[in-house]
Amino acid sequence: MLRLRACGGTAPASVPTLVRARLSRRASSAASAAATVASASSSSSALEELAAERRGLAKVVLKKGKTQIFRDGSPMVYSGAVDRIIGRPPPKSGDVVLVADGTEKPIGWGLYNSVSMFCVRLMQLEEEARRDPTCTLNMERLLEARISSAVDLRRSLGLPSADTNAYRLINSEGDRLSGLIVDIFADVAVIASSAAWVEKYRQEIQFLVSKVMENGIVYLVSLEGQKTGFYADQRENRSFISLLSKDHCGGFALNAAKGGANNVIGIDSSGLALDLANENIVLNELNHGKISFVKGDATTFMKGAISENELWDLVILDPPKLAPRKKVLQSASGMYRSLNTLAMQVVKPGGLLMTCSCSGAMTQSGMFLKTIQGAASMTGRKVTVLRQAGTACDHPIDPAYPEGQ
Repeated sequence: MLRLRACGGTAPASVPTLVRARLSRRASSAASAAATVASASSSSSALEELAAERRGLAKVVLKKGKTQIFRDGSPMVYSGAVDRIIGRPPPKSGDVVLVADGTEKPIGWGLYNSVSMFCVRLMQLEEEARRDPTCTLNMERLLEARISSAVDLRRSLGLPSADTNAYRLINSEGDRLSGLIVDIFADVAVIASSAAWVEKYRQEIQFLVSKVMENGIVYLVSLEGQKTGFYADQRENRSFISLLSKDHCGGFALNAAKGGANNVIGIDSSGLALDLANENIVLNELNHGKISFVKGDATTFMKGAISENELWDLVILDPPKLAPRKKVLQSASGMYRSLNTLAMQVVKPGGLLMTCSCSGAMTQSGMFLKTIQGAASMTGRKVTVLRQAGTACDHPIDPAYPEGQ
């Protein structure tokens, strides 16, 4: 969230980062990042001994020097890290396999995919299997344990609550189920799959998810569409907009209007999105005189507003993913800068701009704030960062796999 003013004045203050950590009961010191810590009981059984009891279990052997990143917790074993696969017949997609270092000693186990660049999704490391073997090499038991942990975490976060019944129940790597996403919308669960193993265990997943819901409906979808049908990751940011919208001027526009904004205009190029938005005006009993949606290109709209010298107290810029891959980051940076340059020109002095990026390549590059500053310089505006936000707290991240963000 940025506050804009005319050039001149004092330099912007430094921006503190606020971190809220959820600690395990055994923790005795403060943490520097929000995390949940899995508990474990001690056991003398090792993964290698347990694997010996199962016939036909293939072993994926890693190349020399490629082991440590996976020992450290990254669950995505990419094909370039694999030296060879031991086992006849070879494993099929969805099969349980061992993952071993160059000496063929197992470091963990996971689920194989013969056609993906990520040939194994690691599910459990050898050390965890030694401490607690109850779920080792047993995907059904592991699913039950991990989904139960995910439910407990959301309950500890107060979800669902009196304010919302839309939230993320399972966030892939963040809940240690790489490739699986589950979003809850009241009594409907949408299960999104980006891994072959999810398709193989779909009945088990549907059964376990339905146990946490009352009179629920469960859908399984692919991730080729617009996420799971609703941007649950922006929930807390929409709530923040609602708080800011008192006497100030899709989801953000509705929250602005609900928060008390006098006049709200939403611009989108998708006719379907606008149809849903207009239905939501009625659903939320909002005043059509205060909120409206326009079908069009946001760039064209802002250029027209600049030519007419139209200004707003609050502008929300939430473009689609402009940098899906690192190799297009440079060109995407230019597009982000251009959009923000236009957006800043339609914000009143002292007004607010909420600018968003859903491109992981952009946010992880650390270039987003530099891009914003570049836009400010081009418009002769001075900006102060008031708030940096990400996904809601029901979208946990595994620090061993930061790409999951």
